[in-house]
Amino acid sequence: MDLIFLLGRILFEALFIGSGIGHLTDGENTKAYAKAAGAPAPETTVPLTGVMLLVGGLLVLFGVFADAGALLLFAFLGPAAFLMHAFWKVEEPGMRQIEMAQFMKNISLSGACLIIFWLYSEGEDLPLSLTDSLF
Repeated sequence: MDLIFLLGRILFEALFIGSGIGHLTDGENTKAYAKAAGAPAPETTVPLTGVMLLVGGLLVLFGVFADAGALLLFAFLGPAAFLMHAFWKVEEPGMRQIEMAQFMKNISLSGACLIIFWLYSEGEDLPLSLTDSLF
């Protein structure tokens, strides 16, 4: 069962680590996308969210203060859902459906982050983690 928990963390974090790297290495395209979506201050928020995604993802992946990592990811996902994937503002049906799927993905992943936070904050030693919880 320990390996299943580790595999779950690896699969969960692949999205965040990859997105964080993308925010930091393909910043101009990401900033343009954020600006088009109406996100505030993309020049600042894109690199900041890239760091949040990368650090949060790595913390959860390696089980190093994974509760703090899960909160970092949660802090990204909620605002990103509402700012970047506001499907209710999209007129074209196909794009509206895509944005709704992205919105729901972010909301669902927010729930997973809260579950990870709770698991680590319960104080039990979780398998194949390098540290206990921070909180």
